[in-house]
Amino acid sequence: AAQLEESGGGSVEAGGSLRLSCVGSMPNNYRLYCMAWFRQAPGKEREAVAISDSDGTIKYAESVKGRFTLSRDNAKNTLHLQMNSLKPEDTAMYYCAAEQGGGSWCMNGDRGDFGYWGQGTQVTVSS
Repeated sequence: AAQLEESGGGSVEAGGSLRLSCVGSMPNNYRLYCMAWFRQAPGKEREAVAISDSDGTIKYAESVKGRFTLSRDNAKNTLHLQMNSLKPEDTAMYYCAAEQGGGSWCMNGDRGDFGYWGQGTQVTVSS
């Protein structure tokens, strides 16, 4: 089974930046996986924030476009999420997720399609 470990969360003021990292231990080649960052705020559904398909295609949620940048390093089994211009509404637990394969299901960002999850890292943005 895959193991995902997130790091980089913390507390910042609005307008600040954070960089999340996710290191994966995968049963197969890391480049074969659809990788994503999800977030879940209290009382809200878990939502996809940024997705990296196995072919390198990246998709962002509308709410983070222009502020967040997703990158992956297949050689290091690592997924990064650079978060700039943070807003209080970005406050949430952020989760790294993975599933082998790619294509339309990956880009849909449905949490039910991802079988591997990290424990999460908290991001808190104060106004």
